[in-house]
Amino acid sequence: VQLVESGGGLVQAGGSPRLSCAASGFIFDDYAIAWFRQAPGKEREGISCIRSTDGETYYAAPMKGRFTISRDNAKNSVFLYMHSLKPEDTAVYYCNAPLYGSLVNFRWGQGTQVTVSS
Repeated sequence: VQLVESGGGLVQAGGSPRLSCAASGFIFDDYAIAWFRQAPGKEREGISCIRSTDGETYYAAPMKGRFTISRDNAKNSVFLYMHSLKPEDTAVYYCNAPLYGSLVNFRWGQGTQVTVSS
């Protein structure tokens, strides 16, 4: 199994980057996929999730209205469109298939660093 996140970088506050997650090694269609992030000195947290069967999405409260998650099952990919970024969005962003609670199905990838400058 491999999860490869990309699309991060240095972004100005208010910016709108798009993160990508390329998955391989498992039946992508069988899993909901979530985006997580870990800010410096903080625990990793789940921020958004998308189901495979019907595309239903979930967002943590601080992300609602600013982030949009989507997936392309034909390309085994999940995307996170981020808008109106704030310095507090600075974190390493990861994707994975959530299991329950804070548990996930697969080994974590390297993540992609998003740094928001004010």
